[in-house]
Amino acid sequence: MMKRFTWLTLLLILAMALVACGGAQPGPAAETAPTEAAQPETTEEEAAPVEESTGPFRVAVVMPSAINDLAFSQSMYQTLVGIQETMGAENFEFAYSENMFVVDDAATAIRDYASQGYNLILAHGSQYGSSLQEIAPDFPETSFAWGTTVDTFGIPNIYAYEARSEEGGYVNGVLAAGLSKSGMLGVVGPIETGDAKLYVDGFAAGAKATNPDITVNVNYIGSFSDTALAAEAANTQVGAGADALTGTAQMVVGAIGVAKENGVPWFGTQSSQTSLAPEVVVANQVYDWTNVVNTIIENVKSGKLGGESFELTLANGGLVMDYNPDYALPADVKAAADAAAAGIAAGTISVFGGETAAPAEEPAGEVAPITVGMILVGPKNDHGWSQANYEGGEYIVENIPGS
Repeated sequence: MMKRFTWLTLLLILAMALVACGGAQPGPAAETAPTEAAQPETTEEEAAPVEESTGPFRVAVVMPSAINDLAFSQSMYQTLVGIQETMGAENFEFAYSENMFVVDDAATAIRDYASQGYNLILAHGSQYGSSLQEIAPDFPETSFAWGTTVDTFGIPNIYAYEARSEEGGYVNGVLAAGLSKSGMLGVVGPIETGDAKLYVDGFAAGAKATNPDITVNVNYIGSFSDTALAAEAANTQVGAGADALTGTAQMVVGAIGVAKENGVPWFGTQSSQTSLAPEVVVANQVYDWTNVVNTIIENVKSGKLGGESFELTLANGGLVMDYNPDYALPADVKAAADAAAAGIAAGTISVFGGETAAPAEEPAGEVAPITVGMILVGPKNDHGWSQANYEGGEYIVENIPGS
């Protein structure tokens, strides 16, 4: 029985690692990169006056994918570069670790940065929350922030931040519906969670508000990083008649390639994707974390290390609609998109018709069960390792409903 529980415990740990949300391109833990700059002089995390502090304010960021992913990680990297250029390297420096898909590697990097005395550590991925819950209490004079989420866990030195990506998604949906001739749009999503789900649901809402008869086909591929699978999904969408495409997360570079090959308009989010296919990229919703990061820095300098959450919206300038100047966008379509963005910012347009959040995800009971294949090194009755694994599998089937 002990072997069964040992096997089951290991399987559950593996499953938890696989479903961590907000993931990105796998790869070895990136080396911490040095100094980059942005905010005036540092202050001790305690309520010490600014004038008593010396040296630059030091920020470290841990990201799930590459700094040039044209998506989530790049949005934060570019924000920090911009802050540095504005404030000067003498007042602000930053380090980063990219491609931290493996949560344990990210946790090690976060702890290392805290040990090195960084003033603020950004865990830029919603899969890093459990790590912060463990690490932040060990460094009570260091500030931590993570996203996209609004949960600070009630820990006084953790901030949270979230992108209300359904807003720009709605605007992109208005654009796509206005350009579509076939009446069919295609969406390539990663995993149905977080700002990815918000964006996809917002895109569909904007398209339907523009043309109630339009069809929006959504394909969640189950990965944030599989560019080949994203390309395959995009090809399927185009083959089914979609004459406009969108998607979210770093794997969309594969889908953008398909849009370019077929001359199908593309609508981006998180970062500007125009450079990848200027012939077909119409517009992008760009995440600008500048105000959020600057606010957190000022809070830390004044002695407030956490306990607050922030949102990027069209109204506060955290979400920016970026239009490709080289795309010949009809004036009436652009006017409709501008009106939608202005209405959302003013509060006169509700993306989800009065709802404050995206439509609920499908109930867990309707999700297809996970099928696991087992390859054993020896016979299933070897009275050793193979038999322990085999009996563990039998135990799951017998005792866990739906297995």
